[in-house]
Amino acid sequence: MDKVKILSKYLPEEAAPIIAKWIEHYKCQFKISRNRNTKFGDYRPPHAGQGHRISVNYDLNPYAFLVTTVHEFAHLQTWNEHEGRVKPHGIEWKQNFKKMMRPFFDKQIFPSDLTMAITAYLENPGASSCSDVNLFRALKSYDSRQVVLIESLEERTIFTIKDGREFTKGERMRKRFKCVESGSGRVYLFSPLAEVYPKVG
Repeated sequence: MDKVKILSKYLPEEAAPIIAKWIEHYKCQFKISRNRNTKFGDYRPPHAGQGHRISVNYDLNPYAFLVTTVHEFAHLQTWNEHEGRVKPHGIEWKQNFKKMMRPFFDKQIFPSDLTMAITAYLENPGASSCSDVNLFRALKSYDSRQVVLIESLEERTIFTIKDGREFTKGERMRKRFKCVESGSGRVYLFSPLAEVYPKVG
């Protein structure tokens, strides 16, 4: 099966040929990875005889997969231009990220709400799309499996997280919610976009 067909399973169909060309052009090893809770994608520069390597989590929705893929290719392009002499998410990477997003805007691949969220994010892109609350929320809305985010819960709601630990939602402290772990009584701060499972009954 050719690259375009494989990529079309994960990306918006019109985006797949562009990404396939990038993989060929940059001679990049592109891996569709298992889920990683700490990151959506990863870029590794050439090392010990291996070329450029990019991995992107398989379970992202097509728009999140595309934004993450472009993010990582912007790292690759920045490495080609500067190697390790600039900051990973410095001005050089930001300029490349903006430039490499243009073909997808030209083809109008993103729905209007995502176009607005990505355009706002590109004013000063951060280390991760999930560091921008508005973009992360907009991308999440296109997940096929609708999730519950902690920001949607009422205060004092009891919920669990993926590892089974149980918490009670507390007040908002600047950007995060103060939550108390059941049993231990320890306090943890949660991002408003943390995925949680409210206790029923």
